[in-house]
Amino acid sequence: MKTIIGLDEILFAVDDVAASAQFLTDYGLVPIDVTAQGGRFKAMDGTAIVLAHRDNSSLPPAINDHCLMRKTVMGVADQASLDEITGELRKDRDVRVLSDGSIESVDDSGFVIGFQLTVRQPVSEIGEVSNAPGSPIQRALNHRGVDPERGPIQPRTLSHIVYFVPDVEKAERFYVDRLDFRCTDRFTGAGPFLQPAGSPDHHTHFMIGAPAHMQGVEHFTFHFAGPNEIIQNGTRFVEKGYQAFWGPGRHIFGSNWFWYFNSPFFCNIEMDADMDLLDGAWQPRECSMSEDTSQAFLLKYRERWSPGAGTSPKGDYA
Repeated sequence: MKTIIGLDEILFAVDDVAASAQFLTDYGLVPIDVTAQGGRFKAMDGTAIVLAHRDNSSLPPAINDHCLMRKTVMGVADQASLDEITGELRKDRDVRVLSDGSIESVDDSGFVIGFQLTVRQPVSEIGEVSNAPGSPIQRALNHRGVDPERGPIQPRTLSHIVYFVPDVEKAERFYVDRLDFRCTDRFTGAGPFLQPAGSPDHHTHFMIGAPAHMQGVEHFTFHFAGPNEIIQNGTRFVEKGYQAFWGPGRHIFGSNWFWYFNSPFFCNIEMDADMDLLDGAWQPRECSMSEDTSQAFLLKYRERWSPGAGTSPKGDYA
């Protein structure tokens, strides 16, 4: 079994490293060894976004002019899995062994992919807990559920990536047949949610069929501790001038809370939390993709308001 844990890092090549670095820092990632040529932006468990200047000649090639992502690196549980993936891919394509022991190749859609012994470290900080009456699990006495003065909110781990691909069936077959992913749910006519063998997350990859000229990344995201972190961090993000795209809300497939934003990487970036965890007993669902099937509910962000502060917001809900 090829025990792929999930995404360890995503590499983007950009023209303006400083602006992209500020964006990722404001999102909540911690900058590591950042220079004018790029750097690493880390979540709590060590997974990361890696930036490099577009002029760096050592970068893997771009899949087209409008996709800034150059490579996704997946973490595996052990050397046996890495060796098995190497052998599998070498049946019909080149596999490079890099100086750090990781491997690099391409998938059947042409995206550059890498595999390495995972960098993920355990995160022991307890996630968000709700004081639901009658629940045996509650927040400790005198422990507040929200702190407006809280410092920077750091995402916990790299969650998933969504690809636009010209041949969604071919893309799915590669990950399922060659890398031991499985489909957990599917949007008919759009594409599958895919889970690797070493992760209980509902998905780490989602494929959407699209014309060849649109091939690239639709969005990527990190997991946060819960909806409070998403809404608090997302509100701060908007107040810093970044443009919200969709949300906040909650998906049906995967159940994860979401808030999407425009990014400088020619794709969207999401903040997500509380995704379903699934095992082999799960039976995939399938339905068409629509407003009703994409979210259980969708909230509307507005600027801060309170009674007595002026104009009532009630017209928004009439």
